[in-house]
Amino acid sequence: MKKLPEAEFEIMKIVWKSKPPITTSIIMSEIGDEKGWKIQTVVSLMKRLTERGFLRSEKKAKERFYYPTVEKDAYLSFETEQFMRLYHKNSFMNLVGTLYKSDTISNEDLASLIKWVEEKRD
Repeated sequence: MKKLPEAEFEIMKIVWKSKPPITTSIIMSEIGDEKGWKIQTVVSLMKRLTERGFLRSEKKAKERFYYPTVEKDAYLSFETEQFMRLYHKNSFMNLVGTLYKSDTISNEDLASLIKWVEEKRD
């Protein structure tokens, strides 16, 4: 598996939250206008995702239908492992320390983290 560029990841988020199959028209209605994408851009991105193995496509009449071949959780696990290895030397404490120092962890998040750790110990 390879890291997706941001635009392709945006499309995959829509694919994962939608019931298959999905079309370029659905992508355009979800984010095409917001991103300022033309239909040709979406078609190109969908083609690249198919070539990378993230989507499978079928053509029926004039419409092309796309189906996800990579699960969202599998991709997020891959990305998280890459991130942890690259930026935090696979250290969970390094990650938490960085978040804590930057004041991005709320007291509620800390309480949830403590509860999670206690549950994992059992």
